[in-house]
Amino acid sequence: MIKYTLVCEAKHGFEGWFRNSDDFESQRGRKLVACPVCGSVNVEKGLMAPAVSTSRKKEARLPVRDAESVSAASEATKPVKSVAVAPADTALQPSALLPGDVRQKEVLEALRQVRTQIIENSENVGAKFASEARKIHYGEAEERSIYGQTTPKDAAELLDEGISVLPLPELPEDKN
Repeated sequence: MIKYTLVCEAKHGFEGWFRNSDDFESQRGRKLVACPVCGSVNVEKGLMAPAVSTSRKKEARLPVRDAESVSAASEATKPVKSVAVAPADTALQPSALLPGDVRQKEVLEALRQVRTQIIENSENVGAKFASEARKIHYGEAEERSIYGQTTPKDAAELLDEGISVLPLPELPEDKN
């Protein structure tokens, strides 16, 4: 696997993992590589340093439990007071494959906790998500946390209207 540093047309930087350079070019050509910040599919490779595996690097990948990381993890599990968007089943979503190391397991566990908090403390409004989010925002319905399904286009329109929405984390087991 090759980890590429990628940059969208809005200069947002992010990483993507690919089998090889041809795989990246193929996915980019089919508009399957999208910026996780703005959704742009106009993506280019950024500057990258070669990755050289050494015993020191392996040691550095072991988990470090400092006050900052523990604080960030506990912040991630606090209840969310905004609305969330579950990815639409038919829409393509940006994806990444991470190596099966300890950090990946920690990240996935944190995402599970965030997702669980949102679902347990929100109402599922299903496919009516966009219209219900607007009603709440404009005071036509009681203020509460909701989640459901909407298209990327509707989610972008909600954001343009100043309505805070975010995608629910999609976990590997959701695909199985």
